[in-house]
Amino acid sequence: MLVEEEPLHSLFSPVRQEVFVTITDLSYQHVHLLFGSEDRDDLFSLITKSIIALPSIKTLTQLQEVMPSGSYDSECLYRQTFQAFCEMLQSLVVKDPHLENLDTILKHMDPWLQSVKDHERERATTSMAQVLKCLSRHLDLKLPLRFQRLGHLVALMAILCGDPLKELAKEAAEGTHYLLHITLRLKYITQDKKNHQSLRRAMKKCQELLDLYSIKQFYNCPFKIAQVFEVFLNSNELCQFVMTTLDGLKNLKHPYTQQSAGELLITLVKYAESRFEKVPEIIGAICARLSLITHPRVRQQVINTVSLFLSRPKYTDTVISHLLCHPVPYDRCLAELWRTLEVELPSTTWILWRLMRKLQKCHNVPTQEKMAYVAVAVTDALYEVFVGNRLRAATFRLFPQLLMTLLVQIHHSIGLTMSDVAIPSGLYTEQEMPSKVSTITPLCFAIQATKALLFRTLCWQEFHIMEKNKGWTLLAGKASHLQGVSLLANALLEKNHLIAHKVIYLLVPLLNKGNDKHKLTSAGFFVELLQSPVARRLPSIYSVDRLKDWLQHGNNLFRILALRGLRYLVKHQKMREDIKKLLPTILDLLCETDEKIVLLAIQILLQLVRTIDFTTLTAMMRTLYSLFDDVRPDVQHFSMTLFGAAIKSVKYTDKKKVENQVLDSLIPLLLYSQDENDAVAEASRRVLTICSQFLKWRLPHEVYCKGPWYINPSEVGTICKFFGKKLTGKVNILAQTMMFSRNAKLPIRRAAVLCIGLFSKYVDHSKLRMKSTDWIEDDLKDLLNDPEPSMRIVASQALFRVQMVGAEPDPRQTFFRLWKLMGCLPT
Repeated sequence: MLVEEEPLHSLFSPVRQEVFVTITDLSYQHVHLLFGSEDRDDLFSLITKSIIALPSIKTLTQLQEVMPSGSYDSECLYRQTFQAFCEMLQSLVVKDPHLENLDTILKHMDPWLQSVKDHERERATTSMAQVLKCLSRHLDLKLPLRFQRLGHLVALMAILCGDPLKELAKEAAEGTHYLLHITLRLKYITQDKKNHQSLRRAMKKCQELLDLYSIKQFYNCPFKIAQVFEVFLNSNELCQFVMTTLDGLKNLKHPYTQQSAGELLITLVKYAESRFEKVPEIIGAICARLSLITHPRVRQQVINTVSLFLSRPKYTDTVISHLLCHPVPYDRCLAELWRTLEVELPSTTWILWRLMRKLQKCHNVPTQEKMAYVAVAVTDALYEVFVGNRLRAATFRLFPQLLMTLLVQIHHSIGLTMSDVAIPSGLYTEQEMPSKVSTITPLCFAIQATKALLFRTLCWQEFHIMEKNKGWTLLAGKASHLQGVSLLANALLEKNHLIAHKVIYLLVPLLNKGNDKHKLTSAGFFVELLQSPVARRLPSIYSVDRLKDWLQHGNNLFRILALRGLRYLVKHQKMREDIKKLLPTILDLLCETDEKIVLLAIQILLQLVRTIDFTTLTAMMRTLYSLFDDVRPDVQHFSMTLFGAAIKSVKYTDKKKVENQVLDSLIPLLLYSQDENDAVAEASRRVLTICSQFLKWRLPHEVYCKGPWYINPSEVGTICKFFGKKLTGKVNILAQTMMFSRNAKLPIRRAAVLCIGLFSKYVDHSKLRMKSTDWIEDDLKDLLNDPEPSMRIVASQALFRVQMVGAEPDPRQTFFRLWKLMGCLPT
């Protein structure tokens, strides 16, 4: 709490110093506040940050000038506090026989030793140098040793010896001197007695190097440190040295990186070849030095070395993994490596297969918050391989798998930026990251790899179709991705049916693998290929049964794909019986809110309507009737079309049973013939004709006039007179028409009100007066306030006609009055 209360941007009180002194005193009394628990570890991290992360001395001094801090001199107080911190660290290693405390100290100092801020790095280096000095003077090692990061520490000190800050480099060189003493003692303690001679030889070589190099030279030539220490490092420590050195190479502030990196890496690679059983360290070193090698022959030899390891199945995955752990888009050197791989022909398919499998594994896991970086890296690597065309035979052989894998990657990449990718820490520098995030996307890599694949496998016509029809834009759209997949599948089916047939068989086992995006893209491609004659050969379990499962899927896209597939398969006679078993499910889909689902269901039913049993047919007609007033024009249009087809398919013996349904549909169809959508209006007139033929009526030709009814009142009168007389006693035409007086579409609403007035002339007036016309008049009066003037005029005319019917005397009452009057007259 005391440390947390101290501001990180200033040093105005001795609280930190007192904390460090207190911990030091307790350490010498064997009371360790910084080891043994998570809370103590957090305290260690906190107090380290509290001193290392302070602003530079210059900043602290300037701050004191602006904000005077009483009796304390900031510079003096800082030096006292920092010295107290160093003494605290030393107190932790005075009695550290197992080097356990050194390991903990290194863990907390590690990030500060690699800090990009000079003053932080300098403080961490000075602190570490004093720790090593103290440890070397009080060294009393005992087994087991718990310090397992010697190689890492040596590499850190080597890098710091090449730091541009001269004082910092000298501190590092001094610390390295003490580290060498510790290393000699450590190796002596841990050395197997049987290998005593090898230790003597190592010490002799070390002495020769020390005679050649002054330890003071370490600060300006860190390569010499590697030469001195490598004789003592085992394979694990050497691995630490290599990886830490590679991390240091990314920091271009070190002259060591700029001047000696090539030579150092070559030496390390040679050393690794002779000492390591595995090759990851070698590959890492090669990738790091590629950009430093300017001689073409040397570059190609290095690339051939990578190719050799790649071609060995034992190392393929390891090498690929290391090659993928680099920033994308790959720099010139790594792109050159992928493009110029020299691999023997039998191994090309294996290498490309393993690279592709890396990407496929990313698609097999559940959708995560962030895309795995390896997915983007593999996609870029595939692009470079296709461009280089050195693995041409393997690319042709694996084309179906590669194509589907890249299409799935496109689907996963839609809408993502590099901010949505789980980029490994340290992969990009702080300066690179903002520009990379803003200029590249995972989708760009996936699209360019797919284009390169099509071009290199001679699918030029398919490429042209995609380009001409904006297929790449469709593929990249969140809502249009499946359209792009469909376009490419159809292009492949049209121009390269042999490959399309290979793809359809490849997709069968993939349809249930991976996450939803993987399944959707695979399903989208598969469904389009069902148009192929080959689809007839697929067992039902892989075709109709699979589509049946998708019909029950919670995702509407799967249901849409299932319906598209069924629409293609229903054309094959042998598959119709299996599809007819799905009729109850398909009929239920007519009530869906998704327009595509409804339309596809209607299209399938149009092909099956002649084979549907009567009970199912009548149920379907009732559902279709409810869709006549659907707000979606296409649903209206096709529901009417299917309704007409259903009427045509009714058998003669069943006609009487559906007559009422047909009669009930006439008024809605008549009114929708006035719809503002030409397709709906035309469908209405066409189905009206089918209904009239079913009823054996002859419609007046005025029904087929396409103009609005209010233009030709006489034609409307003829139409209403015909239907009024035909439907009287069969359908409550006024009630049915009144339902449309509230329709959202003005032409329908106006046509309905116009008909109400005219229909009132042809209904049974006595029954109408018996029921009263008030309910009609009330609705019409409300319409007098309609915002549309033409609507108000038509409503007033209709109201007048209805009121006239209500005001007419009852003919029977007139007769009785006359009869009574005649009875009163004298004879």
